[in-house]
Amino acid sequence: MTDNNSPPGSPKANPDHISEANSLAKDDSSLENIVRRFQDSMSLGKRHKFWETQPVGQFKDVGDTSLPEGPIEPPTPLSEVKQEPYNLPSQYEWTTCDMDSEETCNEVYNLLKNNYVEDDENMFRFNYSKEFLRWALRPPGYYKSWHIGVRAKTSKKLVAFITGVPARIRVRDEVVKMAEINFLCVHKKLRTKRLAPVMIKEVTRRVHLENIWQAAYTAGVVLPTPITTCQYWHRSLNPKKLIDVGFSRLGPRMTMSRTIKLYKLPDQPVTPGFRKMELRDVPAVTRLLRQYLSQFVVSPDFDENDVEHWLLPTEDVVDSYLVESPKTHDITDFCSFYTLPSSILGNQNYSILKAAYSYYNVSTKTPLLQLMNDALIVAKKKDFDVFNALDVMHNESFLKELKFGPGDGQLHYYLYNYRIRNALRTSELGLVLL
Repeated sequence: MTDNNSPPGSPKANPDHISEANSLAKDDSSLENIVRRFQDSMSLGKRHKFWETQPVGQFKDVGDTSLPEGPIEPPTPLSEVKQEPYNLPSQYEWTTCDMDSEETCNEVYNLLKNNYVEDDENMFRFNYSKEFLRWALRPPGYYKSWHIGVRAKTSKKLVAFITGVPARIRVRDEVVKMAEINFLCVHKKLRTKRLAPVMIKEVTRRVHLENIWQAAYTAGVVLPTPITTCQYWHRSLNPKKLIDVGFSRLGPRMTMSRTIKLYKLPDQPVTPGFRKMELRDVPAVTRLLRQYLSQFVVSPDFDENDVEHWLLPTEDVVDSYLVESPKTHDITDFCSFYTLPSSILGNQNYSILKAAYSYYNVSTKTPLLQLMNDALIVAKKKDFDVFNALDVMHNESFLKELKFGPGDGQLHYYLYNYRIRNALRTSELGLVLL
């Protein structure tokens, strides 16, 4: 349920910031400031007509403490949910994308690779691998009917895509069944056809048919109304390449050799008992993660099946490491990151930027700073160029210290048909959406 092709955080660093590892993020990202800036920039006639018709927090309600938390609209009886798909323009037709099919998976991969999120200067575009897409779209209990494509009737070419996957999201003390909506992509040549609102309505209809009435989603643009706004931070692992491709640039009074030295990491993790997660660790990691996530206002309600799917290491998709106490053999700490490369557009020497994205991290015995430094070390050993993290959960406590710099991408989090009365601080959010 994101808008047309709104980037979920740019795949690019803010070159003015990343070169100065300890520079501060601007403190102007409170919800009220964002809403005010957004409204100041919009004439009344240009307000977001589509989202004003949807059960989402509206800008006019920001700060109204009389509104109740929870569902905005009650569920409709299933018999009253529209049974037929919404109408598309006559030259297009709906298709359900079977991600088990190699041919369909290829089509989805190519559509996203050529038309999905780019930075503002069109230098980088997200390049989700087929393995990643299969992982992201087939969690426990997924619905094939929520993997929705649009084809041109005559050529049968896949020209648009949107997905949902089921999730249990805890909001304060309430565990809510939701859909996580993602990968809304319309072919570049069809951006004027207004396909996106129809696709959002169609995925909503299919979610409702499964008796699910809430959703979570992110966007790089301001829609009505974010529950919080996060900042992307970037940590150089291969600074020469990042500077060569224009992802970042040399700081003032910095040479390339000094920059390489600044970002140099040890060859091996330093924490005793730091090792890759294995299948036998799933119960212990689940307990650790559930205990940790319980402190946040919004977080996933993971069980062992979810942890096995989302966090068990999968080559070139997700990496997870833990600390096993050499004495007691207890699992005390955990860190993870997923792999999301970007295509480098129009560069003679490089075609792919290999990026690691911080996922879920839990520290009980090992200081988080040390745990994340070990994560950086293993990511560097696996040839990642950059390590990205949002300032969610406790991430802010290590970002500056570990030489992350704030990027130019903001990521806004939204809930559909669920009101949270006050915007959250990023440290109150325990949810990472891919």
